[in-house]
Amino acid sequence: MIKLSVHKIIDLLHNSGDIDNRVNDSSAMYLGAAAHREIQKNSGKEYKKEVSLKFETEIAGIPILIQGRADGISYEADGGIIIDEIKTTGLPISHLYTQQEKHLAQAKCYACLFLKSSDEPVSHIAVQLTYFQLESRELKRHKWEYSADELEIFFANLLEEYSKWLLLEIEFKKIRDISANKLEFPFKTYRKGQRELAVAVYKTIMAEKKLYSCAPTGIGKTLSALFPAIKAMGKGRGEKIFYLTAKTVTRVVAEDAIRLMSAQGLRFKSVTLRAKEKICINNDFICNPDHCSYAKGHFNRVNDALYNLIDNNDLITPPLIEKYANKYHVCPHELVLDASLWCDLVIGDYNHVFHPDAFLRRFFYDDSGDYVFLIDEAHNLADRVRDMYTAEISKQSLSRIRRHLRGKDAPTKALRKALKQTDTYFADIRKEMVGHKTESEEDVAFAELIMAVSRAAEEWMQFNKNTAHELFDDILDLYFKTIKFLMVSELYDSHYITITEAEAANVSITLFCLDPSQIIAKGLAKARASILFSATLSPLAYYKETLGGGDEDGALYLNSPFDPNRLATISHCGISTKYIDREASYAPIAEALHVAVSRMKGNYLAFFPSYDYMRRVHELFCDMEPQIETMLQQSQMSEAEREGFLARFDADNPETLLGFTVLGGIFSEGIDLKGNRLIGSLIISVGIPMISLRRDLIRDYFNERNGRGYDYAYVYPGMNKVLQAAGRVIRTEDDFGIVLLIDSRYGTPKYKELFPAHWLNMKYIRKSGEIGDWW
Repeated sequence: MIKLSVHKIIDLLHNSGDIDNRVNDSSAMYLGAAAHREIQKNSGKEYKKEVSLKFETEIAGIPILIQGRADGISYEADGGIIIDEIKTTGLPISHLYTQQEKHLAQAKCYACLFLKSSDEPVSHIAVQLTYFQLESRELKRHKWEYSADELEIFFANLLEEYSKWLLLEIEFKKIRDISANKLEFPFKTYRKGQRELAVAVYKTIMAEKKLYSCAPTGIGKTLSALFPAIKAMGKGRGEKIFYLTAKTVTRVVAEDAIRLMSAQGLRFKSVTLRAKEKICINNDFICNPDHCSYAKGHFNRVNDALYNLIDNNDLITPPLIEKYANKYHVCPHELVLDASLWCDLVIGDYNHVFHPDAFLRRFFYDDSGDYVFLIDEAHNLADRVRDMYTAEISKQSLSRIRRHLRGKDAPTKALRKALKQTDTYFADIRKEMVGHKTESEEDVAFAELIMAVSRAAEEWMQFNKNTAHELFDDILDLYFKTIKFLMVSELYDSHYITITEAEAANVSITLFCLDPSQIIAKGLAKARASILFSATLSPLAYYKETLGGGDEDGALYLNSPFDPNRLATISHCGISTKYIDREASYAPIAEALHVAVSRMKGNYLAFFPSYDYMRRVHELFCDMEPQIETMLQQSQMSEAEREGFLARFDADNPETLLGFTVLGGIFSEGIDLKGNRLIGSLIISVGIPMISLRRDLIRDYFNERNGRGYDYAYVYPGMNKVLQAAGRVIRTEDDFGIVLLIDSRYGTPKYKELFPAHWLNMKYIRKSGEIGDWW
């Protein structure tokens, strides 16, 4: 039986007109939930809130279950029944009337589901739209009466119109499941560890659990995750797979895996999502009908584009989306999001599940679904989610606006008043303190001021949306900051801390997410099963805790499939790179690098804990050995400059090239220099992040929880950067090379226990001349 939501049907069939996000009514998303509850509470004893409705029927002979949730159902004293649909806005209430036809269709659908699932016959029913303005608290109700016959006709016509879309989906799913069940692993043999990972993934999906896996480079983890997930889908486990990653290059690897299985006979629809700014045809990201012809009338054309895209293509990539967007003159960003509803696999960023603004509302706004999450590069997830759910407002962010905002109209006066009140609050803080302070409770008074700024900014933008006001972009940016701040404010609990900082003329208040594990766990709960994997997900216990895992979830550590004898691992413990010793370490490190790269000609990368450290050693190295070609990573590099840097690492280079780069930077993760393109990774320091207030707060938080705060805040994140940099060397079974670790701390038990199993042949030295003995 096919499950359909009322939202999916209505969003497809009752959208029309333009895309217009000059004023994105985002505040209703966060502030509207409380208003919903208040309206429901004040609607009387006979008012039932959040009523789940469902009805089984057929479309073209296909059994379907249509389900949805009415905001409220009121049982009147005279026996009448009212289906209530609540919509809230921070804009003038007239904003809601532009979408009234869609709202009414949604409410009528709920009325139909109620009639069809009712135990008692009902001849008439009322449908009510309740509109609420968040700031003025203006409430408008509009009611329509319908007979059961009228609603029956409306519902029948709706399903008839939807039937061509359903048939398209059903017919393909039949083909998909047959091909998935017949699909064989696309290679004659599994790599070492690959079958073990694939089996674990399959069992985890079937058991509806979570799996955390450290799967080193070379195992083929992308295929090991996708292949069993597709096999499980063929058995009816999981209606959609989400392959989530931190980097674009990994998404391409997932596309290649689908192409490989498609060549073996798999019929499978996949779509790759990209950020709006990377797929926008106009490249100005101004999504309104006055600035973009693709936005004007988009919803009038998009269904034709979507149907033909889905009907004629299985692998939907960004270039294909751009082709169809141009052909039908529709927004490519909206088109690809619509396409995701009809695909079996969605390849995208962590944002699409976890980000409070960018998550895919088409799937995750109301309920969890029958989904499978495959999360690659999972070692990045905790910090990414921590950033998503940390919010900051500073005096600087509103001072320029306040200084230059002029006008006598009511919206301008209201915004200036709200900005002045907030600025005064900041000024009072600056009088009282210099430096920083932290508190375990939220500043409620400040949150109320930010709510006032947010609402005033929203009203001002609505008033000025058709003008080219010089401050519009600044106010829009401030508005989004306030929205994020208010969202985080609603989530504030013991996993947060409030940081107030005053320095010079600026003051800032930050709601800092100390521990994102519960947020991640909540995100993972949107799926039936989740697989989190990375080549450097170690220590597994640490990542399992910080990535929302529990005792019931699986953990799998796999060894490298490559011959350890093809990698020389050397730990130079005779040089301290601690901050207090750095001045004395520059020359010894330059000498160690010289010895390492002089042993064998080829391409090497050296990784440093900071740009300053890198430049100091680079200068000494060039004086010591001017004949060796070097390259230096710059702090700001365009995509073309990055590509040019990597292009110099030629497999046929007859001489030696040494690239000086920053540990944890753009060249220490996600690059794939196979074969002779890279034969050495020379890593200076243990990668410990720079000591900072926020890192220290994380340390203190975990010290109270488990007594390992320093490890959680500094040691483990640092070691992950080291492992990532080391992993650049051996990318295939034919590669060979050296990993040289330079830091006295690598000889201590704390760090030795963090080394991966394939470093068991590690050679410990104290003099640079000894490098040549092992390389």
